[in-house]
Amino acid sequence: MASAISPPHQQQHPHLLRPSPPPPETTTTTTSMIEPPTSSSSSSETSTPHHLTQDELKKMAAYKAVELVKSGMILGLGTGSTSYYAVNRIGELLKNGTLKNIIGIPTSLKTKQQAISLGIPISDLDSYPVLDLSIDGADEVDPGLNLVKGRGGSLLREKMIEGASKKLVVIVDETKLVEKLGSSTGLAMPVEVVPFCWGYTAECLKRLFNGCEVKLRIGGDGKPFKTDNENYIVEMYFGEDIGDLNVASDKMHRIVGVVEHGMFIDMATTVIVAGERGITVKHKASS
Repeated sequence: MASAISPPHQQQHPHLLRPSPPPPETTTTTTSMIEPPTSSSSSSETSTPHHLTQDELKKMAAYKAVELVKSGMILGLGTGSTSYYAVNRIGELLKNGTLKNIIGIPTSLKTKQQAISLGIPISDLDSYPVLDLSIDGADEVDPGLNLVKGRGGSLLREKMIEGASKKLVVIVDETKLVEKLGSSTGLAMPVEVVPFCWGYTAECLKRLFNGCEVKLRIGGDGKPFKTDNENYIVEMYFGEDIGDLNVASDKMHRIVGVVEHGMFIDMATTVIVAGERGITVKHKASS
């Protein structure tokens, strides 16, 4: 069983180690607030406010992000319930002629199918290795605009495409804001792993962090969930603060069998947050 095997001593395989990420930088953000529009029927100061649903909040954030899209851009098209609204909006603006000459680089097969159905021209990183802008959702956002992504299972393609983008705009509702990544109760940090001896890889991940639990993601058919890359997802539940994100990232990447993890560190340039009081736009300050 996987639990009976100790993790390999990583320093014996230096040729398999990935380079350490750069040291963390202090991230400062600028924030602006945009109140939601009020309808004519609710203009009275004494009227009862409409409590927005989570889907309405997601749509607000998505539409605000699409305002940053300009004709002629190469766009990374995100995956997930919030990104769905952004992709739909881009398709709508292409159809009515507001946007022209857009090329989308989808982060999943599901998004690819959605884009094709909307008439959005699509391509890939081989043809367009530098993207103007990517728009995607996130599962967690910390005050430094670091993210947890991939609970939908598309983290590898998302990280490849969004890492090749000049700008990454993240769209979330206010429930996704956290003080520290990995701290959401009952929610996991996804890690994509190769299926071969996945249990051993999972045990190695578990031993990296005190009090950590690791589970294999199971699909609706009762079988292991498979990503678009035919890999498995193991879900990490942290029992305590994981500490420095770059250090934690490096530890996970050093385990042979790990393909990619769900921490997106120092990648987002803008985070658009929809809440009951309106839209908050957070920008990472230029270094």
